[in-house]
Amino acid sequence: MPATVGAPTLILVPTELELARLSDHGGFPTGIGLVRTCGFGPVAAAARTSALLARLSPARVVLVGIAGSYDARELAIGTAVQFEEVAIEGIGVGEGERLIAPPALGFPQWPSPPRGAAIHDRLALTPLPSALPAARLIVTTCAASDSVEQARVRRARFPEARAEDMEAFGVALACALEDVPLTVVRGISNEVGDRDPKRWRIPSALCAARELVLALLTS
Repeated sequence: MPATVGAPTLILVPTELELARLSDHGGFPTGIGLVRTCGFGPVAAAARTSALLARLSPARVVLVGIAGSYDARELAIGTAVQFEEVAIEGIGVGEGERLIAPPALGFPQWPSPPRGAAIHDRLALTPLPSALPAARLIVTTCAASDSVEQARVRRARFPEARAEDMEAFGVALACALEDVPLTVVRGISNEVGDRDPKRWRIPSALCAARELVLALLTS
């Protein structure tokens, strides 16, 4: 799809794998938005999003891909949801239960975005109107939890968290600095800490995520 400066919606997908699975289910029709990949992990996602915002000047951004659920009874595998807020885990001093995060250190990641207070380790998102309620919080990490114990420690820091991903905060930071609203939709492919791909449900998670994005953008 050719680049169009000033397109109303930029749809970001982290990886080529996720983009291919979305395409298997029909992808996103021409005219609904520009579809681009933003890269794997928060650093690539922030850098790529920043470049795309500068080049395309979208009115809004929608990030869509997979995530893990901290509790499948609260957020079921194979479903999709949008989020109200994103946090990042791992910025600061130390790690695990010893981590001292930016708010306690007194060092914001950015002191003065166009709107709102200094950016420490949380950012508000912009859920689009939907019959389905948005989940409270998604946590972005540089490395996915590799055990139930690591997932427990991370969720203890953010009790409202329902899911974990690796890109949302990076995209949100880039959008906040340019004052562009961001909606985050994630299909739930697995439970956080479960590293057995035999139990993952990536195609069904992305099918649900695609359906939710289409419903949000066409309602």
